[in-house]
Amino acid sequence: MNKLPIEKRSRVVSALMEGMGVNATARMTGVFKPTILKLVVDLGTACADYHDKHVRHVKARRIQCDEIWSVNYCKDAKVAAAKAAPPNAGSTWTWTAIEAQSKLIISYLVGGDRSGESAIAFIQDMASRIVDRPQITTDGLASYVMAIDEIFGLDCDFAQLIKYYSETPDSGHERKYSPGICTGISARKVTGRPDARHVSTSFVESHNQKIRQQNRRFTRLTAGHSKKIENHIHHLAIYFVFYNFARVHSSLRMSPAMAAGVETRLWDIEDVVKLVD
Repeated sequence: MNKLPIEKRSRVVSALMEGMGVNATARMTGVFKPTILKLVVDLGTACADYHDKHVRHVKARRIQCDEIWSVNYCKDAKVAAAKAAPPNAGSTWTWTAIEAQSKLIISYLVGGDRSGESAIAFIQDMASRIVDRPQITTDGLASYVMAIDEIFGLDCDFAQLIKYYSETPDSGHERKYSPGICTGISARKVTGRPDARHVSTSFVESHNQKIRQQNRRFTRLTAGHSKKIENHIHHLAIYFVFYNFARVHSSLRMSPAMAAGVETRLWDIEDVVKLVD
């Protein structure tokens, strides 16, 4: 991989981080698809290691958590009939925790389901990266209650923001792809004394939209989804380092890592690529 010039590697990674698929990136850059996939694996491994070592001791007063759905290999309904489907084919969930002020992605878990086991692994990793007593807001997923109680006990202020949806109105052919209509929202205090003014999941939900916009693997109703869970995990490891360290947040006018105090300068795409060297 070191034989590929850093300028070309930077072009490849930049294209992937702006929502291009692997095939389109190969056509644009002239880099063979197997080389791109090897770069994703090598750089993804390096990025995961960098995040693990450097996103630590974060002063996180308010944390928002959420999960975002994607598909690996094929959708759940087609797994049984799919040829050579791997054991982890079907729905894949990515858990994310964002610090509300700096917009830093503190922790993420890729490839899990929405079970209590995945929630515990996710919350445990998040807890290991922060200092101070946090206020945590999640959606109404029951797995969070057990996980946060087990990891934090009474050492956090925890609330859930629960949204209520009506059935999707009948719109003919498009009905199955239309979201339900939100008919109400309620906040439920679970632990401690969460400040009602900051019981919100707006920032993490906005970031989930960015994940879909900037990662072809999350585009619905296309063949751009991941075919191997390993590539999915490596790609997202690159994305989270890119987002935290090399992307100017529009409301902060600096990177989330700079706003959180875990970095002093804005990275460029070459800084991300150099992690693999």
